[in-house]
Amino acid sequence: MQSNVPSQRDPRTLRLLSFNIQAGTSSARYHHYVTHSWRQVLPHTQRVENLDSIAELVATYDMVGLQEVDSGSLRSGFINQSRYLATHAGMPFWCHQSNRKVGKVAYAGNGFLSRFEPDAVEEHRLPGFIPGRGTLLVRFGNGFDGLDVAVVHLALGKRARTQQLKFLSRELDSSRHLVVMGDFNTQVDSPQVQELREVLALQAPTRGLATYPSWQPQRAIDHILVSRTLRAGVAEVFDVTYSD
Repeated sequence: MQSNVPSQRDPRTLRLLSFNIQAGTSSARYHHYVTHSWRQVLPHTQRVENLDSIAELVATYDMVGLQEVDSGSLRSGFINQSRYLATHAGMPFWCHQSNRKVGKVAYAGNGFLSRFEPDAVEEHRLPGFIPGRGTLLVRFGNGFDGLDVAVVHLALGKRARTQQLKFLSRELDSSRHLVVMGDFNTQVDSPQVQELREVLALQAPTRGLATYPSWQPQRAIDHILVSRTLRAGVAEVFDVTYSD
């Protein structure tokens, strides 16, 4: 999912992309969750091919938020996928948040790629009964004219997701320009996301754009939310299956 966001204070346009890459594993049918489940724990050649295709896609963007990125485990061939994508996409700045480790088999997290050097990077652990969710907060500039970009991957369960959205409402700074993007696992018009948007004064340029499943999108659960102080341009979803 991508969106163009021109700042009211700056005529330049930032091209933003949010991408749940499912650790570089493709799914093209629901039954692949069963028949291809071994790919979630073991390395395979298609994973590198998918990462190369993803790198080619993200190379045209200014800032990219990644979810379900492997930090370097058995399934990824012990490759930090955020670093790999940054290198192959020609992105000079990247950061990574490792969230959920399953022994040496899998180590999932969030990632961020940028053409601009951040002034600060913060990692926040999100609440929930099952640990392993987080927010990667990347900060550019200082004061009210600065920009904060939060990359999120929220829980599947409604109760935990509600706790996480309330946490974000408290922790994120609405006095600065703000972008919140990622896999919300719920629609942007759900009461919980609406509350977040009201508290932080966020608009939803990606409203109604279905993203899941990737091979035949029917549910709009991935979003890019931006401050009302920013002017959002065209938003769209790409027809690719390098994910689920």
